[in-house]
Amino acid sequence: MKRQLSALALSLSMLFASTTASATTADDVKSFTLDNGMKIMVLEDDSIPNANMYLFWKVGSRNEVPGITGISHFFEHMMFNGAKKYGPKMFDRTMEANGGANNAYTTEDLTVYTDWFPASSIETIFDLEADRIAHLDINPKMVESERNVVASERRTGLENSNWRALQGPLKSVAFSAHPYSWPVIGWESDIHAWTLEDLVKYHKTYYAPNNAVVVIAGDVKLDNVKRLANKYFAPIPAQTPPAKVRTVEPKQTGERRLFVKKASVSTPNVMLAYHTPNAKSEDHYALDILSSILSEGKSSRLYKGLVDKQIALGADTYLPTSFDPNLFYVYGIAAPGVSEHKLERALITQMDDIAKNGVTQKELEKVKNMKLMEFYQTLETINGKANTIGTYEVYFGSYKKLFDAPKLYSKVTPADIQRVAKTYLIKSNRTVGVLAAKEESNK
Repeated sequence: MKRQLSALALSLSMLFASTTASATTADDVKSFTLDNGMKIMVLEDDSIPNANMYLFWKVGSRNEVPGITGISHFFEHMMFNGAKKYGPKMFDRTMEANGGANNAYTTEDLTVYTDWFPASSIETIFDLEADRIAHLDINPKMVESERNVVASERRTGLENSNWRALQGPLKSVAFSAHPYSWPVIGWESDIHAWTLEDLVKYHKTYYAPNNAVVVIAGDVKLDNVKRLANKYFAPIPAQTPPAKVRTVEPKQTGERRLFVKKASVSTPNVMLAYHTPNAKSEDHYALDILSSILSEGKSSRLYKGLVDKQIALGADTYLPTSFDPNLFYVYGIAAPGVSEHKLERALITQMDDIAKNGVTQKELEKVKNMKLMEFYQTLETINGKANTIGTYEVYFGSYKKLFDAPKLYSKVTPADIQRVAKTYLIKSNRTVGVLAAKEESNK
């Protein structure tokens, strides 16, 4: 869940995102590891007098257990609420006084903090981050305040987002064992049940320097980054590595279904979820392209097959990048007068058609070109470079695989698309969720 950006932060992030940086190769990225295990990656780029710091903490909802679900997302809030040197509200105020801005987000796998700032402020950024890593103030008063904020965010999200209202329950049905089964924001009872002991232990374990990858890009010098990292980050002690997530989701062997009632829904929403492998799988790029063939733009399969034919008001797909095998989501919102059953059949028909008949070379090439264009556009800014370098480092095992991605997208063939559709988008591997104001008859 991303933090709300202030007006200053929003303007700065837009500035950094819209400023073109120089071309990058794998050799341009330098990395070093501190004695405490923190890995730091540096990309020198003086195209603008700015820099950014991305801190990828390898902790998300997959690291939780029943009773403390949502605690990873909770720390996304707590990390801005005061530490030893910089007290409550001082993190944002100090950063903004130095011309910077920040944001953060939590996923099933990661919690990521982003700092954007003039390069001249880099030492202040190191000081701010080191303070909250080493000395976060987990006091009862602040905990209760943020606990209420997170509980309210959960309620509001379920009220305002039909996607979230359906996806959460669907995950709990699609996953029978793996911790991906609960929502990132957690269950309401757990949000109210975390203890101070839970929080202190969780922060010490997962916000240890040996559990982080830091990417710094922009108008910086490697030697200066090393000096600052040794001054501010190196004194923070390493901790015993977190326990590995050992649970492997059993193979699904039959279709699962659920119905979620929500009075404010005007037309039924249908979500299909299929188990797919993790980001390191050889099938990742074919599945990513398949997702775009189905839902990207007005020439996509779902738009032409459902929206143009007034079966759906909208339709989309979502394929998470993840550490463990996850779900390929297909989502549709029924047009007025269209039943949940008709919408479901129309969505499944699109999956079945690709599995049976494949895709044309023309539509594949169109999506490939679009993917490559989006990929290179991402690498035009220092912000995009830092985020993408870190993403490939943590999800794919090495930032160097980033530079193999264009070739891997280009290698995907129509046969690959048909094969992954036949392998994964099948009934026995499917969970079907319906969100509606009332349940329709099955007759």
